[in-house]
Parts: sequence; C-alpha cells; structure tokens
Amino acid sequence: MTDRPASWRMPTPKQMEKMIGAVRRTMPPAPGLAPDDDLPPEYWQALLDDSRAETKPGHSAGALRLSQISHHILRLSCSRCGRLVEIQKVDATRLYGADAVWKEVGQRLLDNTCTQRTGRYEEDGCWPTFD
Repeated sequence: MTDRPASWRMPTPKQMEKMIGAVRRTMPPAPGLAPDDDLPPEYWQALLDDSRAETKPGHSAGALRLSQISHHILRLSCSRCGRLVEIQKVDATRLYGADAVWKEVGQRLLDNTCTQRTGRYEEDGCWPTFD
C-alpha cells in the first residue's frame, strides 16, 4: 500500500482554515516598489485625473493666448513672495493684444511690481503660478 504512518491523516477543512490564518498573520506585508520599478497605472491615472493636470500636452493655462482663454478674470500668483495679481481679460487684451501668450503677460505683470530684487539675474523677479 503506502509508506505513510498510521497516525497521518488529511486535515479537516476547519484545521486547514486555521493553518491558513496562522500563515497570513506571520507573512510580511507586500513589498513596496523599488526605486527603479515602474509606478502602477493607478498612480498615473490619478495624476491625469487631477484638476491641475494639463488638458492637452503642451497646452497649459500659461501657454494659451489671451483670445483662447474663456475666463473673464485672469489670476496668477507668485510662488516666491505669495503676491496675487488679477486682471480682466478685456484689459489684458487691450494692453497686450489678443495674440499675446498669457504666460508672458503674467510674467510682465508680476515683474512690473516685483519687490524681490536681489541683483542676481538667476534669483530676481517673481515666479508665476497660473490659477
């Protein structure tokens, strides 16, 4: 027949559940990602679904021309000094033209009233954040 001892028998389903539970408690948690691993697709989808993500590659809010912006009030802030500047789209169009790029207009608006002057070209001026 077989070479099994007489005392050996198959565990019952209840005993098997207990063994599985004991193994699960002693198992280490799933390892995290290594620095060179690819990020999961869920991560990238969450970034794309964020309202601050660009709608089209290369077409951020700052890259649009004034004529392409639908908002009536244009707002930008300086991430360096925290200053907030608002201008009506009609006024910005009148001053800079309908084909002016919002990023350049915003930079000019901040630079005209900048208080963060150090004398070094790399550090001077405000750092615009387009809202």
